[in-house]
Amino acid sequence: MTPPAGPYSGASTLALVARASFFTAGVVYGSLKLKYLKVKAKSQKKADAKAHH
Repeated sequence: MTPPAGPYSGASTLALVARASFFTAGVVYGSLKLKYLKVKAKSQKKADAKAHH
């Protein structure tokens, strides 16, 4: 008889769900951070352009 799947065995539903949600959170966080950095870079360019005029 096989022992029941523990939370860290990688076979339990809980572990799979946790892994999936952490992955999703990471992707969301990454895309938001990228968006923020792009906006920040754009505003920095604007500020630089104003400073040169």
